[in-house]
Amino acid sequence: MTYTVKEIFYTLQGEGVNAGRAAVFCRFAGCNLWSGLEQDRAEAECTFCDTDFIGTDGPGGGKFDTPTGLARAVRAQWPDGADAPFVVCTGGEPLLQLDEALIDALHAEGFEIAVETNGTQAAPPGIDWVCVSPKAGCDITLTEGDELKVVFPQPGLDPESLESLTFRHYLIQPLHDSDIETNTRLCLDYCRDHPRWRLSLQTHKILGIP
Repeated sequence: MTYTVKEIFYTLQGEGVNAGRAAVFCRFAGCNLWSGLEQDRAEAECTFCDTDFIGTDGPGGGKFDTPTGLARAVRAQWPDGADAPFVVCTGGEPLLQLDEALIDALHAEGFEIAVETNGTQAAPPGIDWVCVSPKAGCDITLTEGDELKVVFPQPGLDPESLESLTFRHYLIQPLHDSDIETNTRLCLDYCRDHPRWRLSLQTHKILGIP
């Protein structure tokens, strides 16, 4: 497989259970729920994505012909001598490309591997941390993992309907649009009324980091 990667960069994880943890982000190009083109947004299955995942022109981006080559590019972003290497595979939809060979190559470079996925694709074995962020109207194939993170509110998606899925952590995250203040209050109220759920904030946007 040739891996098509939008960008690879070192930062802090901004959201979810691992918020604040140093990580290399490997953002794969492409998604199965939206083309990434604005003219297609209204008809997309996911209409609120705010991420540029088209092409390979981001920092560290490119096409990688081997899993070892991509794993080494990820490793090059981790600080020399620092322990606990951690990579977040994201997108777009990373499970369109992340395969067992790449997982093995990243593990060989010493990385703990996390994935952020919409849950519509099956996951290969060996991923250390699975975060699923479901989208309204889309069937979930990946029904177990570490973290279920629901962007809220989404018309047609009731978080309570997902509680039969098998995850260690259940998170609600405000939809980041022009109504972010209202959406945040709705998430606060939801967590108070449904204590199983925890609040996730996009701290990278609050702090102004990648």
